[in-house]
Amino acid sequence: MQIDSYMPVTKAKAELLNIIRNIDNKDDTIAITKNGVPKVVIMSILQYEAMRETMTIMADADMMKQVSSSIKEIQEGKTLVDLEDVI
Repeated sequence: MQIDSYMPVTKAKAELLNIIRNIDNKDDTIAITKNGVPKVVIMSILQYEAMRETMTIMADADMMKQVSSSIKEIQEGKTLVDLEDVI
């Protein structure tokens, strides 16, 4: 995940309500800096939840084996099965 913008803590403090209002409408990630050093990241809750879900999947060895196998099948041109056809 990349940082879209950096903001000094003093500016962030003054504009916090505006940041919160605007972050919901974007997929931006804002790093708040103190003395020029990034210390905190602000992102929407949806973006945070997606990141956590991705981290959980990546930490699951069995799930990653399935993902790797699926990618290999796609690269080999194998026919994919629609989930609705299985259920």
